[in-house]
Amino acid sequence: MCDDSLSLQDFQQLSSFRYQLRCFLRHSEDVCRQHGVTPLQYQLLLHLLGGRERQWASIGELAERLQAKHHGTVMLVDRCEQSGLVKRAPGREDRRRSEVHLLPRGAELARLIATEHQPELRQFKDRFSRIDKSGLLSTFG
Repeated sequence: MCDDSLSLQDFQQLSSFRYQLRCFLRHSEDVCRQHGVTPLQYQLLLHLLGGRERQWASIGELAERLQAKHHGTVMLVDRCEQSGLVKRAPGREDRRRSEVHLLPRGAELARLIATEHQPELRQFKDRFSRIDKSGLLSTFG
């Protein structure tokens, strides 16, 4: 069902938001590939580095952060483990549950890529502050 209450300005803001988001993501994809990882591998590393106060995450937690299926996240962790970016260990409290730990190489790579994202991220936030005249995007931050 279509909502006729949306104005032209609403559509323009949504269009601008999607465009700016895509520009940021495209830049991010390019930076990741320049460092030899896929964007999903970087996101996994990023979530391990900045996701929780502890030094590891479960597959289920990573799947939630990535908005991915459990089996897809297992395969992603496998690839990151083969590349020496993470290691999997049996859970301390529940041995059936795996803990995914960031290895030094993965942490270094995540920090390097995150640093390269900072100028683009600042531009991204500046662009949104200019298009957010009506408060539509005020929760973006």
